[in-house]
Amino acid sequence: MDAKNKRSVILLGHAQSGKTSLAESLLFRCKAISRKGSTAEGNTVSDYNWDEIERKSSINDGIMFCDYQGIRIQIVDTPGFADFYAEVLSGVRAVDNAIVVIDGVSGVEVGTEKVWELLEETGIPRIVFVNKIDKEGLDRDKVVEDIRNSLSPNAVILNSSALEELMEPIAESDDILLEKYLVAGKLTLEELNSGLHKAVANAKVFPILFGAALTDSGIDELLKTIKDDLVSPEERSNLFVLEGEVKNSEVAPLSGLVFKSIFDPYVGQLSLVRIFSGKLTSNTTFYNVTQKNNERFGQLYFLQGKEQCLMEAAACGDIVAIPKLKATQTSDTLADQAHPVVFKPIVFPEGMMSASVKPRTRQDEEKISQALAKLVAEDPTFREKVDPQTKEMIISGLGDLHLHVMIGRLKKRFNVEVDLSKPKVPFKETITKSAKVQGKFKRQSGGRGQYGDVWLELHPLEHGKGFEFVDKIVGGAIPRNFIPSAEKGVVKAMSEGVIAGYPVVDMQVILFDGSYHDVDSSDMAFQIAGSMALRKAVQSAGPVLLEPVMEIEVFIPEDYLGVVSGDLNSRRGRTLGMEAKGKLQALKANVPLSEMFTYASDLRSLTQGKGNFTMKFSHYEQLPAKMAQPVIAHYQEHHKAEEE
Repeated sequence: MDAKNKRSVILLGHAQSGKTSLAESLLFRCKAISRKGSTAEGNTVSDYNWDEIERKSSINDGIMFCDYQGIRIQIVDTPGFADFYAEVLSGVRAVDNAIVVIDGVSGVEVGTEKVWELLEETGIPRIVFVNKIDKEGLDRDKVVEDIRNSLSPNAVILNSSALEELMEPIAESDDILLEKYLVAGKLTLEELNSGLHKAVANAKVFPILFGAALTDSGIDELLKTIKDDLVSPEERSNLFVLEGEVKNSEVAPLSGLVFKSIFDPYVGQLSLVRIFSGKLTSNTTFYNVTQKNNERFGQLYFLQGKEQCLMEAAACGDIVAIPKLKATQTSDTLADQAHPVVFKPIVFPEGMMSASVKPRTRQDEEKISQALAKLVAEDPTFREKVDPQTKEMIISGLGDLHLHVMIGRLKKRFNVEVDLSKPKVPFKETITKSAKVQGKFKRQSGGRGQYGDVWLELHPLEHGKGFEFVDKIVGGAIPRNFIPSAEKGVVKAMSEGVIAGYPVVDMQVILFDGSYHDVDSSDMAFQIAGSMALRKAVQSAGPVLLEPVMEIEVFIPEDYLGVVSGDLNSRRGRTLGMEAKGKLQALKANVPLSEMFTYASDLRSLTQGKGNFTMKFSHYEQLPAKMAQPVIAHYQEHHKAEEE
């Protein structure tokens, strides 16, 4: 099929607006399926995974296609829940157009505003489809007013009066029309209609259509608008090219972007690729510009939900699935090696909600790393790491729902069961005053003994300075070969902690005196002496616990400033400043990490889903004594029980 006869659309909107039902209607109307499924019955084309069927809502992008009056339409159905926003970001990079679906009774909701902002950044042409018009309580005029106030004043129902209202943006989309408009001061209805396609293509005008997916109302009008007013791949303007040049044509050199990776229970990993130019034929090789290697592949597929339709070749505008690629990953650019091009990688948000994962059995422990690696490869907003200090396995995601879906997949797909808990806080220990102590290790048990004797002086350093060891031994009080041994013992004791088992930091340790035995002194004896002295000195130097403090930036509508500021204060946060960023207020603050583990979900509740935030490590500072006391007491009790 020629590129001019292709359309690709993504269905976006707030959760439960009816995107999946709309996809079913489009497929059914175009005879791509013989009967319509429903989310209630769990038999739709796009929501085919067990967890989507169970939850009766989309979790992953669903990829489908249908043919309408000689036009091939590829459809990407996206989830509406904020926890699965990665799917939206991936899907938007695969298509040329968008259909923003709005629940006619609920109107413009927070999820609608969020995807509209994304579409504004990308400049993708879009249609607004007001769904569920068969429901009671729908006021068409009110919905249109809501859309125009919240999304764009250039969103209109396409009739004669609306086109006249949009005379200027339509004229601005075409040089010839603009010249006529500037001379005559107006355009004829014929000229407005002819300019409409370009105005929509340039994201200057946004048609509003009404319908009901469940009853197929408005579907014919929607299909006609997709065909007539949305763009083909040849007309696509912004391709996010960082290097090189792309010509939107089937006869140009190959270029494509891997926008998503999914797991298929039968064939394994499938890499989803949007081809922007050129042609890709099965059983050949492509060049991966990102990885700088050639990769041979076998089959090419069009996806119809979970069904894979074998293709001999694909070209400009197509969205295809390629199985079992060895080195290719999400966001990689594919191209002709003689004409390399680089597409901007997809930028995914960091997972801001974390949990500690503990396998239930030894068998689960053996399988979990590989299973988590596969889930991370599929979902770039899902992260897994082992905390180097606490030794806990930590998973991170965009919210509580996100993490629980991933744990469900661990169990269902990989037969791995885990328990979730709040992560341990990686505290540190330090001292607040100076101390001078002796550490002597002497042991005689027949034969050669053990002897090491050191004197240490400790001084606190500024936060963040780490550790400094100073050798002030003179006159051979300790032989030179045993000084590194004493330092090794000091470092070992610092890493194991003294008052609560956490690493000791920000301290100067001076080795200034000691003694030795010609026969009994050894490397091990001085290590033990150094360790003993360090522990004793820390106990005498006003030891305290330090906690990690994060720098966060919260983006919220002004109406929520008071409640969000109050909540941050209750988390022991300190506000650093505030500034306007577009329609939102950006509030910066320092907040202890221990107060932030559930903040992603809490902020969503506080702001009705309209707030988001970023977070990065800032510094360590002293944990208040009343909070440090139970941490220290728990360690001392546990440590004492271990020794007994």
